[in-house]
Amino acid sequence: MSISAVPSALAASAVTKAGRRLVWLLVLLYVINYLDRVNVGFAALRMNADIGLSAAAYGLGAGLFFIGYFLFEVPSNLIMHKVGAKVWMARIMVSWGVLACAMAFVQGPASFYLLRVLLGLAEAGFFPGIVLYLTYWFPRAQRAKVMSLFMLGVPLASVFGAPLSTLLIAHGAGWFGFDQGWRTMFFVEGLPAILMGVLTLVLMPSRPVNARWLRPEQAEALTATIDAEDAKQVGNELGVLASLRHPRVVALAAVYFGIVFGLYGLGFFLPQIVSGLQDQFGVKFSLVQIGLVTAIPYAVGAIVMILNARHSDRTGERVWHTAIPAFLGAVGVAIALYLRTPTLAVAALSVCTAGVLAAIPVFWQLPSTFLGGYGAAAGIALINSFGNLSGFVGPFVTGALKTATGDFRSGMWVIAAAMAVAGVIVLSVGRGSARRLPADDSPPPG
Repeated sequence: MSISAVPSALAASAVTKAGRRLVWLLVLLYVINYLDRVNVGFAALRMNADIGLSAAAYGLGAGLFFIGYFLFEVPSNLIMHKVGAKVWMARIMVSWGVLACAMAFVQGPASFYLLRVLLGLAEAGFFPGIVLYLTYWFPRAQRAKVMSLFMLGVPLASVFGAPLSTLLIAHGAGWFGFDQGWRTMFFVEGLPAILMGVLTLVLMPSRPVNARWLRPEQAEALTATIDAEDAKQVGNELGVLASLRHPRVVALAAVYFGIVFGLYGLGFFLPQIVSGLQDQFGVKFSLVQIGLVTAIPYAVGAIVMILNARHSDRTGERVWHTAIPAFLGAVGVAIALYLRTPTLAVAALSVCTAGVLAAIPVFWQLPSTFLGGYGAAAGIALINSFGNLSGFVGPFVTGALKTATGDFRSGMWVIAAAMAVAGVIVLSVGRGSARRLPADDSPPPG
């Protein structure tokens, strides 16, 4: 990875090494993470009938993941900031890997609900922990680009995970003693998290000073560069409680809620939406073809995400680079199921997916403009945890509307509305920040 515009040669060389050593490791971890989170969407093609789940019950179970996730998100990030990323990330990955494997043993709605809650508890802190981790290693001018590379885990998990998951479902019956292929899929796809959790202890230094592959002067220069940027940009650090109640943190949580509403609405239901195109247009897809078609929007989204992040880093503009993708994504998902051919429908879903993915890496540059230290750990976790509550609301509402109406159109309109509101709020936050004096970033009274 080529990085430029770092103030000193030593810091620049440290950033280049960090890019080569860490970024692709983090991408791999996120591929595993996202696949274990949303492979339930592929399992639903067979699992729902096997264990007696309606669309509404499935949506509830898919979303319950985020209840456990929400409850432990802020404490997890504060623990990581205190004990270090290496140990805490290893704990997160091993525990979620064990529970991801355990999904192979669900027998009915109750065990499905329980394991989804426990999986959320185990995984809590991974994503905001990585967002915080990147602020330890990369100066601000590179963060959107690096974040977009990390976010490649989402489309990669879908582009490669969709065919893998559907192949395992279609042909995995009888493996490891499981009668159904979807059970084999859960078990096989949970194993890499356990393995990588152990390897993280070796491959993921907590801070530059802990990296054996950096010379001491490189680590010192990189840390000094980032500390100087934080002192200039953030000023006095907010405490944990002050950051949690800061108006801009609350507003950004609402923005993220709307963006992630689209991410998980698609993540959990896109395979079923693609499957539904068969009846709508009189076409026929095999299970593996559904996986391949599902991968198309994510492949398009990956390209748009990288381009948007690079342009944002180059111009230094963050607000419009978040809002415009959110608006485009809203339009794409609103019109997708009203188009007259499956090709146009998939193209519109690709626009929505590209909008969601392009918005997220740039969005995550906004909290660090006014948060640092423990305040950043708490604020980033709060934004992520409240935003990810849409991972509960979105699948539940989408599934309930599908059960009530018989199709996904009304659910897609709800996703579109959430993304459009997110775009409006981020523009409002951006304008308010431009008018506000630095002194207004001090903690609220009381």
